[in-house]
Amino acid sequence: MKLLVVGSGGREHALCWALKREQPAAACFCAPGNPGTAELATNLPVTADDLGGLVSAVEEHGVDLTVVGPEGPLAQGLADRLRARGRRVFGPSSAAAQIEASKAWAKGVMAAAGVPTAGSRCFGDVGQALAYVERQPEPLVVKASGLAAGKGAVVCATRAEARDAVRAMLGEGRFGEAGRLIVVEEFLEGEELSVLALTNGWDTVLLPAAQDHKRLLQGDAGPNTGGMGAYSPVALETPRLRAAVEQRILRPTLAELERRGAPFVGVLYAGLMVDREGTPSVVEFNCRFGDPEAQTILPRIAGGLFDALWAAASREPIPAPRMLPDAAVTTVLAARGYPDRVEKGALIEIPADLPTGVVVFHAGTARGVDGQLRVSGGRVLSVTATAPTFRAAREASRAAAERVQFEGKQFRPDIGWREDARAA
Repeated sequence: MKLLVVGSGGREHALCWALKREQPAAACFCAPGNPGTAELATNLPVTADDLGGLVSAVEEHGVDLTVVGPEGPLAQGLADRLRARGRRVFGPSSAAAQIEASKAWAKGVMAAAGVPTAGSRCFGDVGQALAYVERQPEPLVVKASGLAAGKGAVVCATRAEARDAVRAMLGEGRFGEAGRLIVVEEFLEGEELSVLALTNGWDTVLLPAAQDHKRLLQGDAGPNTGGMGAYSPVALETPRLRAAVEQRILRPTLAELERRGAPFVGVLYAGLMVDREGTPSVVEFNCRFGDPEAQTILPRIAGGLFDALWAAASREPIPAPRMLPDAAVTTVLAARGYPDRVEKGALIEIPADLPTGVVVFHAGTARGVDGQLRVSGGRVLSVTATAPTFRAAREASRAAAERVQFEGKQFRPDIGWREDARAA
């Protein structure tokens, strides 16, 4: 068996780790990978956006299953190219990946499918968007429609803030091409939840939910980021909620994608807002494993991940992976200046004697010319701990995060604070 994981972040390290744990005899490749994946797989010198190079690598190495981590190559059509050559790939077509690559298009899908989501309007003109903002109640959310590395949504407490966000995106080009079209939507009250569903286009297998922490600072303060940590399971996820997500959100969305000629094969990520009555609405869809949700959920899988991905990629019925009862908490360690002006180059020291149940997933790391591990990106490492209880996992993750050293390290010591409050 030969496997390829596409990408270079913590999510891809977690995928390599989980797949290699289940398939120890498999030849595993990662493109381009990072120093963490290099310990489990053969890193290939092909970037995730080099579609031609990736296709060539799959054929050269005779890869049996390709698992695509980031949304970019999916939106650009990597899965289409591989399938056209008869290669098995876990990830949606370019058409189906628009569920994430175009928030405006996704809103249309949800409207046609009757999926609950925030009321919204799409704009490409500054003046029209500003006029619309003036008529809306506060607060508001302004989003770049395209891919913005998880940072394209701005929650605006006032119309003045919304006006600033509109001008920054449409007038000043803050998010480049991704912000040429924006979505202005109502603010949903409630608590966020991430639900990942493995799907072959019609069948769904829901993985346990996780809760991400987008803000940089403790207490959900500071700027929005790609995610500073996550935990799973979440008490908010009841059997009733799971049934509602599957029946009112996932299945109608998949059916509408099929109707549009864009069947979705891969993992459909539903970012939800759950109100006080426990009713979910969609904040956004992603077309891939979340980051850092993957680093949190994958260590909770006792077995069957490979079989599930293989079956989905083959468009066959998906066997449900076996889950551990343990809780998992992931703490992200970020570089100084993240998310705006990242400082790179700091020497990283990861203790060799971390306790059982703690795994450090690499993301923004690289080996210097001296062979030393150094900071090379904004989110540097994900420290995941599994334990029989949430509080034990949280303490183990936080303690290990404190022990990892690099100059300028930032992390949130309060990952899972809502769960902790519920358990009090």
